[in-house]
Amino acid sequence: GYMLYPYRPSAIKNQQRWNFGAIYPQKFSEAQNGTDTCLMQTQCLVSGDENTTLDVKVRFLQYMKRQVGKLNSDFSDKTDKNSIADSDFQAVQFLEVGDKVFQTWQEAVEREIDLPKLKLNKLIGQVQKQKFTFLVNQEPEFLHDEGNKIAGVIVRKQQTVEGEVETRIEEIKSLNGKQLFKITIRILNQTPFENGDDRDEALMRAFVSTHKILGISDGEFVSLLEPPEELSKIAAECQNIGTFPVLVGEDGTRNRMLSSPIILYDYPEIAPESMGDFFDGTEIDEMLTLRIMTLTDVEKAEMRGADEHTRKMLERTETMPVEQMMKMHGVVRATRPNKENE
Repeated sequence: GYMLYPYRPSAIKNQQRWNFGAIYPQKFSEAQNGTDTCLMQTQCLVSGDENTTLDVKVRFLQYMKRQVGKLNSDFSDKTDKNSIADSDFQAVQFLEVGDKVFQTWQEAVEREIDLPKLKLNKLIGQVQKQKFTFLVNQEPEFLHDEGNKIAGVIVRKQQTVEGEVETRIEEIKSLNGKQLFKITIRILNQTPFENGDDRDEALMRAFVSTHKILGISDGEFVSLLEPPEELSKIAAECQNIGTFPVLVGEDGTRNRMLSSPIILYDYPEIAPESMGDFFDGTEIDEMLTLRIMTLTDVEKAEMRGADEHTRKMLERTETMPVEQMMKMHGVVRATRPNKENE
């Protein structure tokens, strides 16, 4: 969901993106009557013993505003960029510098929180909490023309975001000499917010594309999609909010899970024919490649100037060999048999 086809900021569906895995400040969520949530919850099952340990990694994107501006006076590279104030430039939507066009828009920064390893048997019935904060930040960048003269500025701004990760461990039952644990992990957005129902301001303080990577040592995760028959009822009772955990890694392994805000199956894979990100999906590369090839020169110029990710996507598509294009067409793969039809 970072950038959707046709990969242009002016496209209607790119005017309101960041809809996947978004966790908003609590006060904004309350103003929306919970329509835009302030939390995400993962529940899953683990079979283990007294030595079983859990590691949790939370990852999300933080929205960053990118403002392009014309400078009101001459600056040199000796100028401290961090001293530039809003009064030093005129905000514009587009700025041409040489043969490049720079646009006011949005970018994102990857954020990651690693929780300490948790020994499940010692934490039964307890709630472990870990707070995190990423502080406000501003990063100016000078734009140089062909003569290396400063011709403009890009100012990237982020707001402070604050949150908390809660982890609860419950022992459900013993199974075949093993303990069965239920793990609950909640992410809460506790960022202060005083702008009522202003969604644009809320996005500046939201966690977006939020997901969790869970790992187990000396134990195994239980698939919630295809649980053992004796655990099917317990698996169905797991409550996942805004996300769903699936097994990842080599087919058959059970030591890692991805809790994702989009629908996946156990052991998801990106097709080996895919040459890179398209952000819309992992199974329609051929269609998106063909669509990009049919963009007009004006549309391609806008896509190229949107940000570094879209520029690389366009260059990769334009230089794709015919042989690589053909590899994406008409691929047939075996699927796992349906157990009900065996």
